Amino acid sequence: MSRKTLLAIFAAAALAALAAGCSSSENANNVNNANNANANRANTNANANANANANARNWNMTHEEYNKNEANYRAEAKGRGETIGQDIEDGWIHFKVRGALALVNDLRDSTINVDVEKKVVTLRGSVANAEQKKKAEDTAKKIDGVTKVVNKLEIKSDNSNSGNKNANANAHAAANKKG
Repeated sequence: MSRKTLLAIFAAAALAALAAGCSSSENANNVNNANNANANRANTNANANANANANARNWNMTHEEYNKNEANYRAEAKGRGETIGQDIEDGWIHFKVRGALALVNDLRDSTINVDVEKKVVTLRGSVANAEQKKKAEDTAKKIDGVTKVVNKLEIKSDNSNSGNKNANANAHAAANKKG
């Protein structure tokens, strides 16, 4: 049985159990919470798949091996909205920084874009905390050939459900006051 099917059965059973003892407003909140949990699981799975693909690449290839497929790597970077300068080493630096970032466990759920122009690396995107921001910058600085790192990463904690939790708690409190 697939994971999605098991999750759906579990969610349906949980909702049925909750429905037996809850009012209709509580049921609506529970459905909302279940939908949010499923969306969060889907996002986590998508991130895990992207990271697995990133880690599957041979980040330890030689400069000569990279040169054979440089046009492909530059096209991939462009497809992600990243820029690579025309300096002969910019593409190689981009490749090595992306590889180094992909191998850092704490950064796997982050969204980091890497731009390289004249051996200057610019990091854009978002990370969960200041420690990850520093770790990304330090990782980029360690790459041979990098002359400077400009860290434009934003810190964005995942509070996507906190608003829903507060709204659900307030609705639940209001329903209890009525009854």
